[in-house]
Amino acid sequence: MIKMLKTALFALATLLLATGGSARAADPENTLVMELATGKVLIELRPDLAPVHVARIKELTRKGFYDGTPFHRVIEGFMAQGGDPTGTGTGGSGVMLRAEFTGEPFVRGVVGMARSSSPNSADSQFFIMLAASPSLDGRYTTIGRVIEGMESVDRIKKGNPGDNGVVSKPDKLLRMQVLADVKK
Repeated sequence: MIKMLKTALFALATLLLATGGSARAADPENTLVMELATGKVLIELRPDLAPVHVARIKELTRKGFYDGTPFHRVIEGFMAQGGDPTGTGTGGSGVMLRAEFTGEPFVRGVVGMARSSSPNSADSQFFIMLAASPSLDGRYTTIGRVIEGMESVDRIKKGNPGDNGVVSKPDKLLRMQVLADVKK
């Protein structure tokens, strides 16, 4: 009983810290549960910033698209990128999305959509910021932020810095679900 209470208090404290101290509950329809070998990660989605991208991520998540996909590019002190079923950095779902850029800063824990040099080329690939990178602000679509489990993201295997962060034998995203769909 005491262990359960400590776990609940830790989860509440983590949520309060992640939300800047505001006691708002996570919206289950707009929260992703990402299961990694390193632990569980909760991502609060931001349909207010990127409604089309968030809807597509939830659609792909509900189809199981992300289950088993690798974190193929991970750069220490920058970001961890996944969402490519081929693991090459060139794969995706086949549906390109128009950019939904905002002024939202790319700071630690923010989740953004990866793309090619074309602003309207985001598909299924995403990245989680390991540190702030103002050079991305206003140039990539923000879809959410990690509200719990950033320590698990930090433990994802890092790539070769000389090879633009490409990871040999990368860690995988074991399973991703929309919180509203998780069976209790």
